[in-house]
Amino acid sequence: MSFDNLIKNMSPEVYERLKAAVETGKWFDGNPLTKEQKEYALQGVFAWQAQFNETPEHFTVAKGGEMHMKSKSELKQQYKDKISIKQQD
Repeated sequence: MSFDNLIKNMSPEVYERLKAAVETGKWFDGNPLTKEQKEYALQGVFAWQAQFNETPEHFTVAKGGEMHMKSKSELKQQYKDKISIKQQD
């Protein structure tokens, strides 16, 4: 199977597991990723985002392959409600 076909057939659940593995440096079972596994997993995450990421978050790859970054003011606005809710607790 080619890399492109692999990405096209990757389920959102597998993408989320790869993304979590890259973020934490561990597989879902707790085993650490090797350097090579992390590199391949990161390539898979970026490729999946470039194909399917319709609502990109800050500093992710948007559908079409564009890097999506938000300005500081956009990030403040996005998290304003979450911050005020947390402070009320």
